[in-house]
Amino acid sequence: MTTFYLSATQPPVEVEVEELIIAGWAGREQAAIDEHIEELRAIGVTPPSTTPLFYRVAANQLTTDPGVQVLGEATSGEVEVVLIGSHAGTLVGIGSDHTDREAEAWSVAHSKQVCAKPVGGSVWRLDEVIDHWDELTLASHATIDGEEVCYQQGGVTGLLHPEALLSRFGLAGAQLAPGQVMFCGTLPVIGGVRPAEAFRVVLTDPVSGRTLEHAYRVETLPVVA
Repeated sequence: MTTFYLSATQPPVEVEVEELIIAGWAGREQAAIDEHIEELRAIGVTPPSTTPLFYRVAANQLTTDPGVQVLGEATSGEVEVVLIGSHAGTLVGIGSDHTDREAEAWSVAHSKQVCAKPVGGSVWRLDEVIDHWDELTLASHATIDGEEVCYQQGGVTGLLHPEALLSRFGLAGAQLAPGQVMFCGTLPVIGGVRPAEAFRVVLTDPVSGRTLEHAYRVETLPVVA
């Protein structure tokens, strides 16, 4: 069971995650999709058969913990809006599709599965932001060699609108069933894909002045044979 918080004055929302979906190649414009494809092709990733693709990941990989453990030095995060189906309706969160880049070179689906998927515990109701969705912005910050740098930054306009994304997934309307969670795509990386000691992701709503943020540490485990 994962607990999410709408505000300090509202009861927490408990979600038993049953289906975890990663929407890959979910750009709104083909040029942006092509840029991400080329970005990953540079590290050996085979281009997708179609876009978007919906990868399935074990539900227990979702975590609100402030740290994750990964195997080897070739993993990295990427900021994503997260849609969460609950009995309180569809919620909006912020998360990171942390991915094993070595595994990604031979199987994107496997690379998604082998890393935990960090997500923040604070959320908004989707119906509170859907009318001004395209005003929202995303950013990520990576701590590399002890220094935090801007890793990604841009508007959600680069990604499919939730209604369009969920329609492509086969759902009518921008609503997930309770227990469904979907990561909604990412932005190009500034300076190339690379590992970090810590990662911080931010979703900003300039209309309401609210921000969702989640940070996590990355503990690298040794690879032994």
